[in-house]
Amino acid sequence: MPQPMLKTYHASAADLAACRQLLRTGSRSFYAASFLLPQRIRDPAIALYAFCRIADDAIDCAGDEPGAQTRALAELRHRLDRIYDGEPIDEYTDRALADVVACFGMPKALLEALLEGFEWDAEGRRFEDLSGVYDYSARVAGTVGAMMAALMGARSTQLVARACDLGVAMQLTNIARDVGEDARNGRLYLPMSWMREAGIDPEAWLEKPVFNDALASVIERLLRAADTLYVRSDAGIAGLPMGCRAGINAARYLYAEIGRQVERQGLDSISRRAVVPGSRKMQLLAPILGTAVLSPRYVSAPPLDETRFLVDAVVYSAHRSSEEDAEAPAGLGGRVIWVLELFEQLEERERALTN
Repeated sequence: MPQPMLKTYHASAADLAACRQLLRTGSRSFYAASFLLPQRIRDPAIALYAFCRIADDAIDCAGDEPGAQTRALAELRHRLDRIYDGEPIDEYTDRALADVVACFGMPKALLEALLEGFEWDAEGRRFEDLSGVYDYSARVAGTVGAMMAALMGARSTQLVARACDLGVAMQLTNIARDVGEDARNGRLYLPMSWMREAGIDPEAWLEKPVFNDALASVIERLLRAADTLYVRSDAGIAGLPMGCRAGINAARYLYAEIGRQVERQGLDSISRRAVVPGSRKMQLLAPILGTAVLSPRYVSAPPLDETRFLVDAVVYSAHRSSEEDAEAPAGLGGRVIWVLELFEQLEERERALTN
């Protein structure tokens, strides 16, 4: 990984403020949980989310014209190349992400996998079994877990694996919540083999999506798979730096609560979308914060096969960075000074924006 240049800064305070506004309107739960992260992690996390969000929107809004989504993906990959070359295009999201990439050594493979997941969406890809759903979830959500782990310096195999578990669990929750909405858009993410086992023909159901006990059993099964991964992720959260645990733990429990809301609605995610009331979120926060400071626990479970490539990308980048630091006499010290300098400049810009 090349050493970042001290003089290279792309994002202004206004750019970071625009990223925060995008998060505030696009993901209120994540936005609320972000306030429990340390400042040094919060803004980089928001910058990452902002780029992920605009990338997703670029595909969704490309239109139905033949080749439109392919062109949108090609443009996003071009923008990503520019970011990693240190020459982001003139967009606030790209400038903010370029700083994160330079500061934290974010592996490009993670963002490339995210774009691949968006490509699968554009293709309308469906999945025969849970492994296929995991493959998809690894790309659109496991990548986010891996990126957050990298931001926090949690780059061991076990911690990155648990971060990917959390991302995949959240995506399974998304799928369970959005079955009806996805179907009305011609999309199906439930394992088709599970549907057939429940007596449902996936193609026929997609033409006329209805809720019944058979479909409820498939949704419940998916929520159980998510719960298993949420439990696996707990040890990873407990192994994060102390200041990071509360925010990630809050996001974990608030997201899992969406699944509980689906259950309270009788597993019917066809006729309505499960939304956790604000009062319920507040009830969850106190015990969540109480469990956010658990001592680290070791979990020997290997990464999911479907997320192993993400784990390897983060762990390899950490090893490579360590080797380069060892080769350069002032490597580690220079990196720390550079990071502190970046944070100082970002804080100065923040003050200038608010004054």
